[in-house]
This record gives sequence, C-alpha cells and structure tokens, in this order.
Amino acid sequence: MDFIKESVITPRKYECDVCVCGGGVAGIAAAIAAKRAGAEEVILLERSFMLGGLATAGLVTIYLALCDGYGHQICYGLAEELFKLSIEYGAEARYPTAWLDGGTVEERAKRRFEVQFNAQLFALSAERLLRQEGIKVMYGASAVATHVEDRRITDVIIEGKGGREAIRVKGSVVDTTGDADVCKLAGAKTANFAAGNKLASWYYGVAEGKLELYMVGVHDVNDDKNATDLKDERRFTGLDTDEISEMVQIGHSAMMNNLLTRRGVTSDLVPVTISTIPELRMTRRLAGAYTQDIDEVDVEYPDSVGIFPNWKKIGPVYELPFSALYGKEIKNLAVAGRCISVTDEMWDVTRVIPVCAVSGEAAGAAAAMCSDFANIDIKKLQSHLINCGVKLHNYLKEQ
Repeated sequence: MDFIKESVITPRKYECDVCVCGGGVAGIAAAIAAKRAGAEEVILLERSFMLGGLATAGLVTIYLALCDGYGHQICYGLAEELFKLSIEYGAEARYPTAWLDGGTVEERAKRRFEVQFNAQLFALSAERLLRQEGIKVMYGASAVATHVEDRRITDVIIEGKGGREAIRVKGSVVDTTGDADVCKLAGAKTANFAAGNKLASWYYGVAEGKLELYMVGVHDVNDDKNATDLKDERRFTGLDTDEISEMVQIGHSAMMNNLLTRRGVTSDLVPVTISTIPELRMTRRLAGAYTQDIDEVDVEYPDSVGIFPNWKKIGPVYELPFSALYGKEIKNLAVAGRCISVTDEMWDVTRVIPVCAVSGEAAGAAAAMCSDFANIDIKKLQSHLINCGVKLHNYLKEQ
C-alpha cells in the first residue's frame, strides 16, 4: 500500500462546552440534555443533512416499545418526549391508543407502547426543537480527527464544505456516531460486532393512494406482508468504504427487484423515498469501564442512569449503568446509542430508539456537569435525571 504524508494547519474556528458527534436519536437526546443541564454552548455535528440517523434517513421508522409488554411504562424523560415529538403531526401506524389517549393496564397490555412515525416530519420537528433549545446544529460536518492532551479531547476536527476546521472543546464530547468513530479517533478502546450486519434496504411506496413501508432484507421476518427476507447470507462490518459502497448497491438492486415484483401485483406502486444511509445496525462500540450483558435483567447498579425494556421480549427490564457510557482511556469522552459498552447479544437490545434516547439523555446531562466521567458526582447526575422524570430502577419490583 502506498502512502502520502500530509502536513496541515487547521483553523480553530469554533468552540463549545459540549460537542455531540452524530445527529441520530441518541445525539438529539444528548444535545438537548446537555443544554437543559446547564451547558451554555452545545454543538451537534451531523455528517448528512437530515437529523435522526437510521430512524429517519435509514427509514427505520418504528419507535419501539417504551413499555415492558405487560402494560407498564418503563422509559420516561426524553425517551417519552421524543416519542411524542415523532408523531406530533400524526402517526403512520401502530398508534398506541391505550397509552396516549387513556387506558387501563389491561388495555395497554394488548399493544405495546410503540408507534410508526413519518421520517421527514420527525426530522424537521427535531431540528426545530434543537434550535429552540439554542443548540448549534452543523450539517455536512464529519468528525475526522481529534486532538488529545492529558487524556482529554481538546479539539474535534471536522471536515465539511468549509474544509478542515477545529472545534475547541472546553468541556466534554459525546460520541453518538453509531460507529464509535470519535472513540476510535481519540484512541479509546473499542470493539467490533463479530457477526456483521445482514443486508437491508427499506423504502416507502404508494399504491392505490396508500403510503406503506416496505422492509427489504428485514432481520426477523414475521407475517408482515411488506417484509421480505432476502435470504442472503453475506455479512457486512460497516467499517470499510468499499464494503459499504458494495452493500448499498446490492441493497438498491434488491430494492428495485422487490419494487418491480410488487408492481406485477399492484401496477400503480411507485417509490416515494428510499433509505439514504446504509442500514447498518451494529458495527463498532466503546469497550467501556463496564460491559453490560443480556443476562443482567433486574440487576441494580449503584450508578444506574435509566431503565429500558427488551423490545424483542415481553417482561425483561434493564437498568443502564453509567459505567457503560465511558471508557478508561479518555477522561472527557462519553458515548450513547449504538456506541455504548455492551456484549454482542445485548447490542441487539440496546441499539433501538428508546435506549438511544435514554442513554443520550444520561450522557448529555453528564457532559454538562463534568469533564472527567470516571470521577463524576453520580448522585448529582442521578438527582438531575430523576428531576427530569427519568426512572433509575425498576419500580415494578416494589409493587
């Protein structure tokens, strides 16, 4: 392999108290939480030009369950606030009437507290909320390097239309890239998802005047008439440019074939939007101070910063240990969303929207409070989260 040697002088154009890298649901929650916890200057970086990440640009428009499946709400705080924001102008499907319009526990148990939302409306509503909170959103900005001194990130280097620029970080950084990119850039210990990602390429289409989501390459195909299992055994790490490019093109081909096949049955079916980012679920994460496992149901942690259910099963409730949100190498770097420190099996539980919001709120609030996460005043953070409506422990065990 050939190499070139570069020598660059990067202008330090911006500065902030908290820099959140990645504008998916975890990043949205982290930025809002940081601002509400007292950070004066919060910058949210997003490399595309649409907030929401996989939830919007990836068309994974299903806000999964905030409940345990038995009629009890588990996720509160920003997880619930963003849920309601996603359907501010109406839901597409799975509207949880018993949860939002009143209902008994028995009625709630019949349908989980989840919903299918419109991607574009959610993205626009989220941007409006961030602007109202006074958060600086920078689109087309990719974090490409970090400057680290004394185990602290002092600058996040970005590249965008304005070229290569530095953001001076006076406080902390939150990695919500979904791929632990900032962790990798800063020298924090990371781990890759061993099994790789199945091919997926979702799209929306209109037929007979009805808008529907078509899930090509869906992971767990059930009886949904719009879900198609490609039966493709290939796996993708999501960490190589050539590989991702190949994956996207294979996905587009499968999407086109699916569309044409369906047009043989419904001739007026036309696509109205396709996923515009790779539909990668699990790629790289932080190897943190603590790594949470799938078996830790109802385990109580002294540093719990929230609770969440298992979207795949009815019943299990997990606490989120703060020690899964930071590592030992970089003092002022926290993570949220798909980047948190969990085992591969647990990763499939924590990668979804509600847990992204729960972890994002915790990481963002912590980032506003300190710049050395291993030595954070955990009681102060927990008290703040409780005041924001977050539940830290499974209250159902006491009933």
